[in-house]
Amino acid sequence: MKTDWSTRDIPRLEGKKAIVTGANSGIGYFTALELGRAGVEVLVGCRDVQKGQAAVERMRAEVPGARFSLEALDLASLASVRAFAERARAAMPTLDLLVNNAGLMAVPKRQTTVDGFEVQFGTNHLGHFALTGLLMPALGASRSPRVVTVSSTAAYWGRLDLTNLQSEKRYSPMGTYGNSKLANLLFMLELDRRFGGMGLLSVAAEPGASATGLQKQDLVARLTKLIGQSAAEGALPSLYAATMPDVKGGDYFHPGRRFGLVGPPAPSKFPKRARDTAMARVLWEASERLTGVSYPVLAKAA
Repeated sequence: MKTDWSTRDIPRLEGKKAIVTGANSGIGYFTALELGRAGVEVLVGCRDVQKGQAAVERMRAEVPGARFSLEALDLASLASVRAFAERARAAMPTLDLLVNNAGLMAVPKRQTTVDGFEVQFGTNHLGHFALTGLLMPALGASRSPRVVTVSSTAAYWGRLDLTNLQSEKRYSPMGTYGNSKLANLLFMLELDRRFGGMGLLSVAAEPGASATGLQKQDLVARLTKLIGQSAAEGALPSLYAATMPDVKGGDYFHPGRRFGLVGPPAPSKFPKRARDTAMARVLWEASERLTGVSYPVLAKAA
């Protein structure tokens, strides 16, 4: 791959349809914007509809003629995920690309979703696990479906404890965040193992040290501003994973400079724990039980 890859290298993608979660700001905003610029019809899923609508209006002003739409999506609510998926399937019976981007970072005190899940694990992993499963029929209708799951460098310090998935025994803001981001990678690789042979491309990306709005802690925010890059630059690994024809199932991309913190996209190494196939299988089964979402067999598009 090019060492100086940028949005100028994104191929034209007219006729493609995509969903990007959490696209009202940060990495998701620029991912959705550049997909629209490339000719993709983009459905934005956002928890805050007012902020989401303002973001879509900015996208339309930036790329006149591009097709952006908005639907309410709260990944911390399974009812909201199911309702969004139903509306999305009606609007896009054929879905070519799903970018699982939205997330929470370093919530100071342990909180739970409306369904009783720890909020970072529930939003970052379980919400996207359920959404992807519910959108599988639309993905299966595409000739070349692709799912991009956005993880983080924090996955390297993640340690999933199957007896403490909800952080009830132990909770730390960044530790639990890292666990949820490790879960993203375990999910991405297991999705590839289960459905890659059926035509689905499952890949991952992470933005490095990018000013995304997730960094609520003063120290983290200051460090990111000091050594990091913009959200537009941080979106490049996601955009490469989402658009380039040389991407293979199970690939993982990050910024290619300064120890993976900044720069154009490059292949990333996985944390050793992300390669634990037994853990991935057990996490998948636990996620099905917790969300009530079982993945259908993906029929190859004609």
